[in-house]
Amino acid sequence: MSEDFSPSDWITTKEAAELTGYSSVTFRQFAREGRIKARKWGRDWFLHKESVLNYVNEMENLGTAKHDPTRQHTKS
Repeated sequence: MSEDFSPSDWITTKEAAELTGYSSVTFRQFAREGRIKARKWGRDWFLHKESVLNYVNEMENLGTAKHDPTRQHTKS
């Protein structure tokens, strides 16, 4: 773990799913793709809570435009 690790800043994929309504499988995929700030320790993914919330807010703000296949994905 690096120096900037603060346990309160990181959540599991299960916690992210409970917080947002997205599935934990979706968050693991987002982590692998680099859509959200995440780290893998052992077999588990830990997601930066602020990054998760930023992603969810971005999707809510996009509305139906989030389904546009030409939209560029941003990294949080």
